Amino acid sequence: MRIVARVSVLVFCLTVYSLMYLSFFRHQEGSNDKIERPEDLEFLTRLKRIEDQVYKIAKSIEGKNDQVKESHVEQKKIMKVKKLYPQSFLFSSWGNELSEEEQIQAEKLYQDYGYNVFLSNRLPLNRTIPDTRDSRCAEKIYPKDLPTISVVLIYFNEALSIIQRAVCSIINRTPSHLLKDIILVDDYSSNVDLQLALDEYIDQMNKDKPGLLKKVRHTRQMGLAKARISGWEAATGQVVAILDAHIEVHEQWAEPLLARIKADRTTVLSPVFDNVKFDTLDVVRYGPAAHAFDWALWCMYESFRPEWFKLNDPSEPGKSPSVMGILVANRQFLGEIGVLDEGMEIYGGENVELGIRVWLCGGSIEVVPCSKIAHIERAHKPYSRDLSKPMMRNALRVAEIWMDEYKSNVNIAWNLPFKDHGIDIGDVTERRKLREKLKCKPFKWYLENVYPLLDTWENLVGYGALKNDLQEDLCIDQGPVPGSVPILYNCHYYNPQHCHYSRNGEIYVGGIKSHIYNSNRCLLDSGSGNTPTLLDCKQAKEKGLNIEWSFTQGQEIRNKNTNRCLEIAQGEDSYYHLVMQNCTGQNWKIQHVVKEF
Repeated sequence: MRIVARVSVLVFCLTVYSLMYLSFFRHQEGSNDKIERPEDLEFLTRLKRIEDQVYKIAKSIEGKNDQVKESHVEQKKIMKVKKLYPQSFLFSSWGNELSEEEQIQAEKLYQDYGYNVFLSNRLPLNRTIPDTRDSRCAEKIYPKDLPTISVVLIYFNEALSIIQRAVCSIINRTPSHLLKDIILVDDYSSNVDLQLALDEYIDQMNKDKPGLLKKVRHTRQMGLAKARISGWEAATGQVVAILDAHIEVHEQWAEPLLARIKADRTTVLSPVFDNVKFDTLDVVRYGPAAHAFDWALWCMYESFRPEWFKLNDPSEPGKSPSVMGILVANRQFLGEIGVLDEGMEIYGGENVELGIRVWLCGGSIEVVPCSKIAHIERAHKPYSRDLSKPMMRNALRVAEIWMDEYKSNVNIAWNLPFKDHGIDIGDVTERRKLREKLKCKPFKWYLENVYPLLDTWENLVGYGALKNDLQEDLCIDQGPVPGSVPILYNCHYYNPQHCHYSRNGEIYVGGIKSHIYNSNRCLLDSGSGNTPTLLDCKQAKEKGLNIEWSFTQGQEIRNKNTNRCLEIAQGEDSYYHLVMQNCTGQNWKIQHVVKEF
């Protein structure tokens, strides 16, 4: 309102000033007299004062307008930094400048895909990524007559811009005389833009390079193993690289792999993955490491064996017990050893199965540090938010075909009984015939020669939930973590309640580790007080603490050193608690028995 009033005054003053100025000069018109009369000088002085006042009012209004503009800008900034999804991982380090409408769009795409599609759609398809290789890699010289390569990209409901960027990086960073074709395998995606829009993109790319891009689309969802097989079947290169579609290859990614396979066609290889952050899509360097797994067949990274470190050259390939899923192999050799197991469902375990089979049936696996691929680590998978069920089923299938007398360790890892677990692993007849045909080695050889770091668990005699017969709805639980006090809790049978009893008398609470370089948490009687505790088993042994127990299924659990029993008692709060006390005849049972004890 004040600005409006000032504008009105300014208009009025300008009008008066103009009329007076015009009147004065009309009076002087046609006269050659100088303006010397006192009344004329006074009149001009007044006009000058009015002019000065008009100028001041104009500047005042201009300043106010600037303040209003600045205020609007500040308000807009405040609106931009307001976060609609403060709990979303997507916005923890990205997106402060997005409008509310843009935040809504970005969050929806993130929930659909598990990574930042909103940002991906705005990045150039041929973006530059940092060269994260060891400096020695750029100095290596590779043979000119390398084998040709087919690149298979597997996807299910992938973002179109992500697939396009992967294709673009492969074309731009693979020597054209080596790149035979790129096969896009769609495991029955439902995304509309992966149909007509992707087909149009393929047609456009093939105008310049006829036949370079091919698309294979499943008519129903068949899972990762079958998708990779479909890609292998469509490939025509001498070497096949089976990759995820959410990747970007680095410079000179193919040459180190092709040179190694040229030297040994039975070697199955993996590049080193850099991590593309799911929110910012920045590339984070990862160093070379072996691809390993636990007895549940979940994948993990692990250090190379000591002989690799003795080379003192991080650009050299290292042996690996398994492969993560992205793999490069001689196409014919991969066919000879059975490609992938079509009986594996949806997701998980198929890569470990391949790794075990390659080693047992005449090949080897290496990770090649000079070949690098940037790979998006999704915040969640597109197949399902919970992949534990297909993973469990696939792990049991791998164990039945390949693990011989050690197959029960997979049951232990998933806390399943040895028999009557009710999980259908499918027909394994053909895969067993393949094993016989290839004259594959026993799994014991694999444990001794390839993966000695995997603990065989040969001392285990019981596993699962541990219950007292006075309150069978309560189970021993590891309690809060971090923490060292086990508790009684309503039985839910998940990992915090997984207990294991070893032949040497140790009781592990809160799960068991799969590798000899890890340590379990042992149940301990300190000898004083009435509260049992948990401690790292290796530390407890070094200190000579009381971690050995005498336990027979259905009877008491007595510490061998203190002679006190693990029992339950009702506290002042009316809840039951674990206690250490003189034995009163309470009995315990563990859920599953490996061997009678």
